[in-house]
Amino acid sequence: MTSSRLMILCFAFFSISIFLRHAIAQPDFQIYDCVENQGNFTTNSTYKANLNHLLSTFTTDHQINYGFYNFSYGHQNRANVIGLCRGDLTLLACTTCLNNSRTLLPLLCPNHIEAIGWYDECMLRYSNRSIFGSMETSPAFRAWNPNNASDPHRFIQLATTLLQQLTHEAALGDSRLKFATGIISVPNFPTIYGAVQCTPDLSPQNCTTCLFGAIQRIQLCCDGKAGGRIGRPSCNFRFESYLFYKQSSISLAPSPNPSLPPSPPPQRKASRRVAVIVAFVVVCAVIITITICIFLTKRRRRNPSTQVPSTGMALEDEETDIESSQFDFDMIKIATNGFSDENKLGEGGFGVVYKGRLPNGETIAVKRLSRASSQGDNEFKNEILLVAKLQHRNLVQLLGFCFKENEKLLIYEFVENSSLEKFLFNPKTGVSLDWKARYKIIHGITRGLVYLHEESQLRIIHRDLKASNILLDVDMNAKISDFGTARLFLHDQIQGNTRKVVGTYGYMAPEYVHKGHFSIKSDVFSFGVLVLEIVTGIKNNQVHLDNEIVGLVEHAWRNWHNGTTQNIIDPTLTSGSKTEMARCIHIGLLCVQENVAKRPNMGTVLLMLNSYSITLPRPSQPAFILSTTNSQISEQSNNNSTHELNDMSITELYPR
Repeated sequence: MTSSRLMILCFAFFSISIFLRHAIAQPDFQIYDCVENQGNFTTNSTYKANLNHLLSTFTTDHQINYGFYNFSYGHQNRANVIGLCRGDLTLLACTTCLNNSRTLLPLLCPNHIEAIGWYDECMLRYSNRSIFGSMETSPAFRAWNPNNASDPHRFIQLATTLLQQLTHEAALGDSRLKFATGIISVPNFPTIYGAVQCTPDLSPQNCTTCLFGAIQRIQLCCDGKAGGRIGRPSCNFRFESYLFYKQSSISLAPSPNPSLPPSPPPQRKASRRVAVIVAFVVVCAVIITITICIFLTKRRRRNPSTQVPSTGMALEDEETDIESSQFDFDMIKIATNGFSDENKLGEGGFGVVYKGRLPNGETIAVKRLSRASSQGDNEFKNEILLVAKLQHRNLVQLLGFCFKENEKLLIYEFVENSSLEKFLFNPKTGVSLDWKARYKIIHGITRGLVYLHEESQLRIIHRDLKASNILLDVDMNAKISDFGTARLFLHDQIQGNTRKVVGTYGYMAPEYVHKGHFSIKSDVFSFGVLVLEIVTGIKNNQVHLDNEIVGLVEHAWRNWHNGTTQNIIDPTLTSGSKTEMARCIHIGLLCVQENVAKRPNMGTVLLMLNSYSITLPRPSQPAFILSTTNSQISEQSNNNSTHELNDMSITELYPR
């Protein structure tokens, strides 16, 4: 009897120790972010009730045994949650990790509508907005192995190769699992282990884009280290010089075991003793849990940082993102062959752009700002903060920067075909874009602006959209560049004012030139001018008629109004739908209307391009019609204005 009691007590203490180990050994996320710009909920709000219900039940769906949970709950103030486990975990390990997460994240981010947190083995995020099926790259975190690699350059090069290969494998996964692991082994060098993963609700293309974008930041994250990882809401990767994952991937739940013969019934007295001791253990466990929760809550209130400090780890917020994006000046100097003329891509009023090649073989474009450049420190930092946050196939990706004494460098992805301006207006190229390519470019610019205006976490107004700021990749996909003049808005903000007008005359909306008022409709105006240039092949200030010189907008308006739109289509466009070309001119004129309210937003423009069933409204008179009266008004406005007008943009990636 004594031995039985001793065994029961030992079991009780063992149970408590196991509980404490799980409750205390993993008290925090590896890292977490309480998304501030989504706001807070109140104690008695419907959203809180929906979120609490969802968090308490979402892992109880036993039909899901592949480590991905995505559920919504509620009609009004709907709550959405995603739980993602590392692809090699067992079902038990996965649910254990997520159950810990669902308890801790609301404590670490009290009353936050949106939050995300990562363990080593899982990720949990929730929000009141739809987060299913869309690729999201921020907030993000990075972590690195504290040990240095023996041959850093080769280690990173091999790790990058491995992760890129695994990306293709993971992207081909199904709607349950997009996960891949593997090794790369070469003679006389340590084996490198890698793992990549996407949320399974991503398309193969978005999975690839998300992972490749993260892998491009591997040098900024983990250069010289013997391992590292980057986590994003939609994807993550990790590489190490040791095996950190289980060799077998996650398995489906096994079928129930055959029924076992019933065990003999226990003695009633022993059952009572066990019941008492188990009850004691449960009470202790509850007390310990409450104590830990109170401790975490108080600690959270004392230190409201969105980041859990940890060695070799950082949340990629604005400041840490800037630090992680900084390149070594000497490395860039070598990459551009000492900023040689042979590597020069172009030159403008704000400096020279060079082609470079990093040690890992990646080709880059380096903008070396002139010391006399009007782009000051604020504009320089603005471009870094803005572009680094934006991830879209129709935007040029900023890889990083370099700041050394009087030297300012911006490092971009290299875009093979330079700018749209070169193809439209430079006869020396000897290349004429056919209509299929031009229509594809118009579509790409439209999608990029829709992302900036409507789909990114913060609304971005470009303010300097023009042909030289549209770059073309090897497949002639349009990529919008040059964010030195961009303004960032919250989604409930519609317009703003500025005392300093910056941009390119001819593309700027009249309300911006004369009064400094800008909004998404200012970008729409610039887009309209750009569309007219693409269809006609004429620069906006170079229309020579018999006895006068008029602007492109007026020239297009006159012909549309007179029913002679066909006369202004680029004569080199010998193939393609003339109706489609005329429709694009019509859309361009809708975008340059003087009445700001009548200009469509970019989402509507995309619908107009995609659907011929949409009847286009009749455009009203555009701005900047160069009649005698308007010319005088415009001249007076310009002469009396205190605004600054620049013939060039603040920055040009591939300048004229």
